[in-house]
Amino acid sequence: MADDVLLALAGAAKKKKKRKRKRCRLVKRTKVIKGKRKVVKVRKCRPKKKPAKKPAPAYNAPAPAPLPAPPVPDPPAPPRLKTIQSPIAVYQGAFGPLQAERLAWRAGFGPRPGQVAQLAAMDLEAAVMSFTRPEGEAPLDGPEPRNGANPINAASDEGAFTYWLDRMVRSRHQLVERLALVFHDWWATRRDGVNTNAEMLNQTNIFRAHGLGSFRDMTRAVTTDPAMLQFLDGMSNRRGAVNENYARELMELFTLGADRGAYTETDVRELARALTGWRADYNNGWVNWRWDELGRWDFQNKTIFGRTGRFDWQDACELVLTHPMHPSFFVHKLWSYFIPTPPDAGTSAALEQHYVATGLQVRPIVEAILCSPQFYEGPRMVKPPIVLSAGLMRATDRGIENLEWWYKSDRTGQRIYYPPDVSGWNDQRWLDTNTTVGRWELVGVALAGKMVKNQAADTYPEQSAEEAVAAARAFWGDPDLTAESVEQLLAFARAVVPATGTPLNLARLRAQRFNALRQLIAAGPDHQTC
Repeated sequence: MADDVLLALAGAAKKKKKRKRKRCRLVKRTKVIKGKRKVVKVRKCRPKKKPAKKPAPAYNAPAPAPLPAPPVPDPPAPPRLKTIQSPIAVYQGAFGPLQAERLAWRAGFGPRPGQVAQLAAMDLEAAVMSFTRPEGEAPLDGPEPRNGANPINAASDEGAFTYWLDRMVRSRHQLVERLALVFHDWWATRRDGVNTNAEMLNQTNIFRAHGLGSFRDMTRAVTTDPAMLQFLDGMSNRRGAVNENYARELMELFTLGADRGAYTETDVRELARALTGWRADYNNGWVNWRWDELGRWDFQNKTIFGRTGRFDWQDACELVLTHPMHPSFFVHKLWSYFIPTPPDAGTSAALEQHYVATGLQVRPIVEAILCSPQFYEGPRMVKPPIVLSAGLMRATDRGIENLEWWYKSDRTGQRIYYPPDVSGWNDQRWLDTNTTVGRWELVGVALAGKMVKNQAADTYPEQSAEEAVAAARAFWGDPDLTAESVEQLLAFARAVVPATGTPLNLARLRAQRFNALRQLIAAGPDHQTC
């Protein structure tokens, strides 16, 4: 029984609830009160437990609706250039009549009738290469130049001028002649400083031969050219009597540029010493040109651009062409003949690297320029007077019949073989009150013999103002005109022929209107630029 009691007590103990532990209790602590240490009781409590937060119910977003598949992008356009290797941006716009017309004027001397349509039917690369990749001897289209009934005399000033102008007009190798003009301005040489016109014509052949080739070869050829040796006193530059003219211009105007820090006065003097040694014999003109190493060359050491050696004329050419500032000079100068605004830094740097990588070749840089967006999208350029002269003849399919083009050239501001000085022509002065009159007169020469008059005027057919303007534009190959110019031409055409009058007078007025419109278009501001 005792055992039963014990078991009952044990079960009761198990069933007895466990006493909760108090959260707060009294504890003794020592504190300083009024300067004395006293033992006090303080209440110490455990922090309350915060009830656990119930987790927020999960939000299951509905599955998104399937999106339509994106359109398949167009395949990339094939590269515009397949043969030409351009290191700069390539023009990607439409290549049509406007672009073809600009190419014909800037890479040549303007289009022949129908040539704009032929170029526009090509792609950009093919059109450019039709200028930059000539083959064989240049075909000449049209009649030989003459002065009245007589052939021209190329030994005279007017004959040498006419000979080259004729090639600008008739040659199918248009860029060859255009680059010859570029480098005639670059290495400017005046006939009155040279003994004969034959020597001037021979210098032009240097530019034809090397204009699309090596600028290194061109520099060597011009340095030893009799015309240049006379014009810049190379033949009088000898040991003990050094003449600095050519050395200075070789660096300042031809290869490095002025005020760029490329050379010092000491470099000029030392380069002149390297260029000594040339001589010739006089026998009714200078003949037997040669380099006299023993008698005239300064064989002593020279220091040029910090390098020292027994430099001669060949070394002089190489020193300026391998100068680190030559590529930038070359690129900017060549670019300026085709595009009126300078290239940006990135474009210039890429062309400079390409120029050096190709061994100072001219053609790759010209091709890159002619394929660039700046060429087709940039501002218009004023046509040099001699380019306008040749272009007027090409547009009218006429040849040189007299010396009128020679006489007018002086009034327009550009007579080839007579640049104003060694720096060439200033293209900022192509248009002023004097030269504009000369350009007007050039158009008159081009239209000579093509005016409607006499019986043709008396029977000139009915023609509205719009038809008259369209016919006059068509005569010149439908050149690009601004809307303002077209409106002014239409206003003129409406005003000059009255609504009423005798049939004969109205016919004559219509003929005179057609003559005047052709003159106005070719002499107007739009046709002076390209």
